[in-house]
Amino acid sequence: MQLPVQSQSTLYAEPWEADAGAGDLAEIARTADRTGFAYLATCDHVAIPRRLAGAMSTVWYDPVATLSFLAGITERVLLLSHVAVVGLRHPLVTAKQYATVDHLSGGRLILGVGAGHVQEEFEALGADFAGRGPVLDETIDALNAALGPEEYPQFIGERFSFSELGQRPRPAQERIPLWVGGSSPAAVRRAAVKGDGWLPQGDPRTELPARIDRLKALRKEAGITEPIEIGAITEPLYVGDASWDIGRRTLTGKPDAIAESLRAYAAMGVHQIQIRFRSRSRTELTDQMAAFAADVAPHLNRGE
Repeated sequence: MQLPVQSQSTLYAEPWEADAGAGDLAEIARTADRTGFAYLATCDHVAIPRRLAGAMSTVWYDPVATLSFLAGITERVLLLSHVAVVGLRHPLVTAKQYATVDHLSGGRLILGVGAGHVQEEFEALGADFAGRGPVLDETIDALNAALGPEEYPQFIGERFSFSELGQRPRPAQERIPLWVGGSSPAAVRRAAVKGDGWLPQGDPRTELPARIDRLKALRKEAGITEPIEIGAITEPLYVGDASWDIGRRTLTGKPDAIAESLRAYAAMGVHQIQIRFRSRSRTELTDQMAAFAADVAPHLNRGE
């Protein structure tokens, strides 16, 4: 699941999140760890221009700091950047940050990356907004080198080159999974040829199968035989019958009905789903998480 509180776009944040903080994040993370969620995810924005603040808000926690905090208070749950806008930073800086997170967490990092979309953010940091696609392509290659097992990684590209520069600690994992986010044609291509996983950007169920087929075709054309982890972001969820207005798009009802609906994602070729619960408080959210873990999740991979 994507963590609440750490990003508060009006598209999905609940009102109670505005006054929440570290204690709420900690309790939610511990609940996810205890109840068997696969991963916790955090977003990435450095600064939001005033013209977008009404819709996006300016509340965006730093993903490296947040994932490090979560690593220290959890034991099992994986830690995902969804997504790190790696084109804003030199790949050696990104490698240092996320290698340290992986080291400190005992090998629980998944590095999700994306191109970004806020022009003013790029301009303020001196990053290339117009060329962010090619920059991301090269950055992924550079990160694969910099996050490998070598203490002195080497990479030679058009924009970035490095060698004879040591970075320790090394990641705990032999290879950090790199998932590519986004649903544009360029993002699907990038995930197909460069990613270990694909994170669609909230594609509706009607459009997801065609994009998955395209992803697989592009990967086959590139001659890549390794499996790719395909994800999806589901509709908002509420387990049980709500006594308040949870919105028309929310998937709700009895646990077996919710599980049956979510199994449709597996039938499309999806391997993991990212969910977001409707809630009016932290307690209602953690109750929803526990209910989902106990009553819905056990039925997701079964045909019953």
